[in-house]
Amino acid sequence: MYEIPEVPPPMPRTPPEALGPNVCEQVIVEGRVFAIERPSESDKALDHPAMKASSQSDDFMPYWADLWPAARMLAKWIVKQEWPAGLHALEIGCGLGLPGIAALSMGLRLTFSDYDATALAFAANNARRNGFVNFETLQMDWRYPPVDLAFPLILAADLIYEVRNVAPVIALIKRLLAPGGVCLLTDTDRIPSHVFRQLLDKEGLPYTTQMLRAGEPGGRRMKGTLFRISLADHELDGL
Repeated sequence: MYEIPEVPPPMPRTPPEALGPNVCEQVIVEGRVFAIERPSESDKALDHPAMKASSQSDDFMPYWADLWPAARMLAKWIVKQEWPAGLHALEIGCGLGLPGIAALSMGLRLTFSDYDATALAFAANNARRNGFVNFETLQMDWRYPPVDLAFPLILAADLIYEVRNVAPVIALIKRLLAPGGVCLLTDTDRIPSHVFRQLLDKEGLPYTTQMLRAGEPGGRRMKGTLFRISLADHELDGL
């Protein structure tokens, strides 16, 4: 199993000028409209010297700057549920923050977390843009989760896009998920999702799966999977 190292490397801050001008997209989630600001030229980020250095030192890519289908899937699922008032959720790898904003719209308290400080700034600004203030931010490398936090609900979208991410994500879930809590993770059925299932079984983490679909209005709808993972034989009521 993945051993969490003791000393994390410095975490990045993508220079905003590397991402081009921002655009604001109206994202429709089950009839709710969220305004999500995002960079318009994220594909050019690696031309910036600071990003080239981050990529070479830690194989870092600013994937957070795009709105991925798995984030839409998770947001769609969140707004269709009934939630305990004031439930505190952690979104890991929040990027632009859509699932967390969907959770805020349902009355949850939210901690946005991401590896990149600039991603956290976008998520926080997007939350405020949609009228929400009941949130916090946490810059966190999921390979080195803190030891003094626990959450009854963890949200994650499109994190297991590479096999190397699978073991650290599961180690994070085991460390930060409170007993009886639930981690909701969506993925567009990439190849590493099979490794994810195998390792969940090996680690003895109970989970169920559900097929989801989501996409841009008028665009292609993609299929994916929602994983509901717990640390015990029971989950939050109703989830």
